[in-house]
Amino acid sequence: MAKFKVEAGDFIAEEHGWLTWDDRLKLPVEKESARYEHISLSRLETVEAATEESVKRLGGTVGWGLAGAVVLGPVGLLAGLLAGGKKKRVTFIAVLDDGRKFMATGSHKDYIKMQAATF
Repeated sequence: MAKFKVEAGDFIAEEHGWLTWDDRLKLPVEKESARYEHISLSRLETVEAATEESVKRLGGTVGWGLAGAVVLGPVGLLAGLLAGGKKKRVTFIAVLDDGRKFMATGSHKDYIKMQAATF
């Protein structure tokens, strides 16, 4: 299973989600009956890399504060490279077929896998 961090959206922020071996997302939710919701990758409508423009389009769901974080992304990337990090991380925005959405940060490989599921 691959882990990614939910940054904002319709799922619990600052928690980890998972991309499971059987091509499902395991996303953190605030339900009494379950801590995670399992969602098939086939339910993804769109997955795109987060840019300042895409964060602004999400408006109230993600919040204006995240636009500043996305703008500082290159600074964070540079700091990571200088610290010797070798893993490529991607912040992306995913929209499900029921309209729910989330912004998360995960590996480039997993981002590509989720994006491919939308074709």
